[in-house]
Amino acid sequence: MADGIAGTQAGGDGSGSGPEAIDRAAIEATAARIGDHVRRTPVIEVAAGDFGLEGAPLVFKLEFLQHAGSFKARGAFANLLLRDVPEAGVVAASGGNHGAAVAHAARALGVRARIFVPSIASPAKIARIEASGAELVVGGELYADALAAAEACIAETGALAVHAYDQRETLLGQGTTGLELERQAGDVGGVDTLLVAVGGGGLIGGVAAALADSGIRVVGVEPEAAPTLHRALAAGRPVEAPAGGLAADSLAPRQVGRLMFPIARRHVEGVVLVTDEAIAEAQSALWRTLRVASEPGGAAAFAALLGGAYRPAPDERVAVLLCGANTHKVDL
Repeated sequence: MADGIAGTQAGGDGSGSGPEAIDRAAIEATAARIGDHVRRTPVIEVAAGDFGLEGAPLVFKLEFLQHAGSFKARGAFANLLLRDVPEAGVVAASGGNHGAAVAHAARALGVRARIFVPSIASPAKIARIEASGAELVVGGELYADALAAAEACIAETGALAVHAYDQRETLLGQGTTGLELERQAGDVGGVDTLLVAVGGGGLIGGVAAALADSGIRVVGVEPEAAPTLHRALAAGRPVEAPAGGLAADSLAPRQVGRLMFPIARRHVEGVVLVTDEAIAEAQSALWRTLRVASEPGGAAAFAALLGGAYRPAPDERVAVLLCGANTHKVDL
């Protein structure tokens, strides 16, 4: 195991078996269902020295090129295509990216959508939601406040709840990112370890389930200001954590999802924490070197490498999932 990583605790994977499983077979079926609606995002190989690092070349999965600017489009389409959508349409609470993705999927499929966001949501993400034609509602300061407002709306209208991370179809959709990376790995010399940013855990839970038997290790990266999975693993169950920091609009729920946690206990190698300063520097480095304008949450996984929170072995080939680019900052 590489230096600087806290390991997980032993436990069952929680994915079970049968029709409700969150496993590779279910994720492959989901990939087939949503394939015509999502983009196959590219991977690129970059010399570590381009960023002042040593070791094997780095692999970046450019998932921010997905519809609506983040990986969230995969889970959004999975929900709308795998579940029955009532006449009242769909309702989602979001820090911004999930809402933009649900709004995009709803417009593509001709479904009504109402999106609740907190006041901390990025102007770029709000603009994406509004451009989709969905109804936008600001519901409180933090994601948890927007979620409470969305739940009240669902109870009143009977609309379908599309949860940002704690919903089976959401995890299945996000897991298709992992399948895609695995199939692309041979084109860039192989991948040993994948670094994934963690908020509520829908992305890392789905990806870890997809890659469970692939030989690719999955490592989570969280802001120090929002250590949701780190604290959950230490406690042996999802617990509340601080919900602040630079990436609060995408990586700061109060706790990780109940569906992803047992998957993470078994299939996530561990979690490292990064500072806001490291995230900001990762954003700047991505812009300087690759001309990638990443949002804070999208750059968090790379911050673990650039800031030294994750130190690969000398020949370890590390892939970084750049998961979102909905930022209004253009001068990085």
